[in-house]
Amino acid sequence: MTDAPQNVYDDPAFFAGYAALREAESGLNAVLEQPAFARMLPASLAGLRVLDLGCGFGDFARAARARGAASVLAVDVSARMLAEAGRRTADPGIRYEQASIETVAMGEGGFDLIVSSLALHYVADYPAAVRRIAVALAPGGRFAFSVEHPMCTALGGSQWQRDAEGRKLHWRVDRYGEEGPRQTRWFVDGVIKHHRTIETYVGTLIAAGLVLARLEEPGPVPEALASRPTLEEERRRPPFLLLAADKPA
Repeated sequence: MTDAPQNVYDDPAFFAGYAALREAESGLNAVLEQPAFARMLPASLAGLRVLDLGCGFGDFARAARARGAASVLAVDVSARMLAEAGRRTADPGIRYEQASIETVAMGEGGFDLIVSSLALHYVADYPAAVRRIAVALAPGGRFAFSVEHPMCTALGGSQWQRDAEGRKLHWRVDRYGEEGPRQTRWFVDGVIKHHRTIETYVGTLIAAGLVLARLEEPGPVPEALASRPTLEEERRRPPFLLLAADKPA
């Protein structure tokens, strides 16, 4: 294992599996994470300078511009992701840049909103990233992000305990307080996600001088349950953790 920025999304097999999942909107992102992420954002994005860390196909960048954002710098480590994002985007107000969260030049005070959707659990040095983000935020700016929930990253991968017939009995959690890398399989073997506790996620924001504004561990909304009853099991353990923190004005 290494602390170098990870770029599993440029693995052809991984990218094909991920693209198929997103195109079908069959993952938990669409029905759980994205609705909750919208609640992390300021009421209005009009005129905001936005930085999207781990932008993927550029969905948020385009949505932010549609809501009036003045500009969006959308960053991803994956060349494949950025090529697809560029193919889907025709907007001079969005600039795509290939860089990792660990290495991208953010500057000082140049952004009113910094977001990151399901990317920071790939970053080994979360405190260093948060410190740089706090510097890059303008006074009064917001940092909003989502990660896989620590209950999911503690052991890595799916940890459903099943009975002899394969029915899910309970979700196993162990090594919760032992922070660090976990190797798991997601489309391909050897994907590394970094486990940290909720205390670390929140405390690091506060230590960087930010003020916690919102915390969510979203479950399925009634509309999603009506169309996909199997989502009921997502109430048994939270898949995602979402946080928003503000820089004092």
